[in-house]
Amino acid sequence: MKKYANEFRKQTSAELVKENIKLKNEINKLKIEWGINKPKNTNIISNKLKRLSVLMTILSEKNELEKLEVKK
Repeated sequence: MKKYANEFRKQTSAELVKENIKLKNEINKLKIEWGINKPKNTNIISNKLKRLSVLMTILSEKNELEKLEVKK
């Protein structure tokens, strides 16, 4: 997860929001496909959820930093 965190910290907030939407769509698509036929890698949904949680954490950190910079 540190690899993803470092990758996400390099991106801007706008890029992170786009990535957030993309990951949510992928997770929803995988959940639908899961009911039809199970994938070979059964951990794929949980891995994407973990990546999404890291992304959302970094996005909230960036938003807080931006708010603090505006107040100064």
